[in-house]
Amino acid sequence: MLLAVQILHIIITIVLVIVVLFQSGKEAGLSGSIAGGSESFFGKNKGRTIDAILEKWTSVIAILFIATSILLFFLGKNA
Repeated sequence: MLLAVQILHIIITIVLVIVVLFQSGKEAGLSGSIAGGSESFFGKNKGRTIDAILEKWTSVIAILFIATSILLFFLGKNA
């Protein structure tokens, strides 16, 4: 059981790093806030952009990462 959770935890960790690296930075500097900041914020398809999808996936994977971390703590404590 411990080995399966460890393998799952490693896979989740790698996926989390990849998803975070795919995201664009939130601060594009002064030129980004003047040129394109208001367009992406007030756009009617804001929830369907790739950044919004990646942000949702990051949240889900981070929750899974925390859950497997806690599970590994308790499994390692009993072993």
